[in-house]
Amino acid sequence: MFMEGIPVFAIGVGQSTYDKASVHYYVQSHIQINEYRDRIVLPMASKKFGRPISTCIKVLDMTGLKLSALNQMKILTAISTVDDLNYPEKAETYYIVNAPYIFSACWKVVKPLLQERTRKKVHVLHGCGRDELLKIMDHSSLPHFCQREGSGSSKHSSNDVNNCFSLDHPFHQELYHYIEEQALNQELIKQGSLHVNIPDQDPEDAKIVEVIEAEFHKLGEQNGSANGEHKE
Repeated sequence: MFMEGIPVFAIGVGQSTYDKASVHYYVQSHIQINEYRDRIVLPMASKKFGRPISTCIKVLDMTGLKLSALNQMKILTAISTVDDLNYPEKAETYYIVNAPYIFSACWKVVKPLLQERTRKKVHVLHGCGRDELLKIMDHSSLPHFCQREGSGSSKHSSNDVNNCFSLDHPFHQELYHYIEEQALNQELIKQGSLHVNIPDQDPEDAKIVEVIEAEFHKLGEQNGSANGEHKE
């Protein structure tokens, strides 16, 4: 998907199974996608639109985000550190959609802690974000979870090729084919860019994680109290 030539990446943060795999696995997978973006997607977009294109836009779907997301913080901050060190300024804008209450509550606290350049990149949109995103991209560029009004992912099934999370989606098929080719000729491994050591967490990221954890715990306690009162 492209927005005026800039690639649009859809990420299902709320439904990610970060807690079911190792940090190492997810970081390496993230790096593979970054390499595919930089080596294939961005050069292809530059050639197609006749101008240098070196950044992308990310639309983050928070559908299904739960308090258990606290377990995902280590992976998310590791990925953030890898990007800051190895892929700086590649993401032009982050659009947050389908944000549940727990995200909104934490965002109000975390937002002031972010560096200004990062804060300016993040836009939390109302509901699925369709109306706001249509002001900057056409309907065909919208991720499937932004194509209808209201919160939650759209009606596309998990095996629908129009579902950008589906393994049958053209992007994933092309990505897997590319990774298979690289694994065969070991080009990425020789260049040392396929597997990297997970760097130490940035102190500022650590501070933000502490705040998020504290907010999640507060919300958990509030939910527990509310549930208790309801049961009585």
